[in-house]
Amino acid sequence: MIVLGIDPALAVSGYGVIKVERSALSLIEAGIIKTSAKEPVCARLDLIYRGVVKLINDTRAECLVLEKIYSHYKHPVTACILGQARGVICLAAFRTGVPFFEYSATRIKKAIVGKGLASKTQVQQMVTHTLGLKSSSPFLDVTDALALAIGHSYITKAKI
Repeated sequence: MIVLGIDPALAVSGYGVIKVERSALSLIEAGIIKTSAKEPVCARLDLIYRGVVKLINDTRAECLVLEKIYSHYKHPVTACILGQARGVICLAAFRTGVPFFEYSATRIKKAIVGKGLASKTQVQQMVTHTLGLKSSSPFLDVTDALALAIGHSYITKAKI
């Protein structure tokens, strides 16, 4: 199974694609989709949408995983912006026929590290170890996206 995890944002969306074969996980591709604040929001959302569709097609992803939206009451605008980015990513999954899954951050952290309140550093270290990487990505967005993909593989295996 090929799993595409995405950590969505309007400015920098991290992504990670892994291949799951039995109990072995391997990295296919990871990176970011970056947009410019100088561009109109519609153009930025279009760039994210087209980037995700290209990723799905190029990597032959069989499912797409996102983090459930969480918004702090003090930052409602951030939630709205995040919602726009998530919306075009969900649309890309739908239009390409790729199943879409979402999990809370605590669910993914528990699957990856064993505790739902793990730090970003702990998640980053476990992702690096799990995929046998020599070093971790300098972008936490990429690590978070890979954690989503890995966590999904663990969670779906547990449901079988």
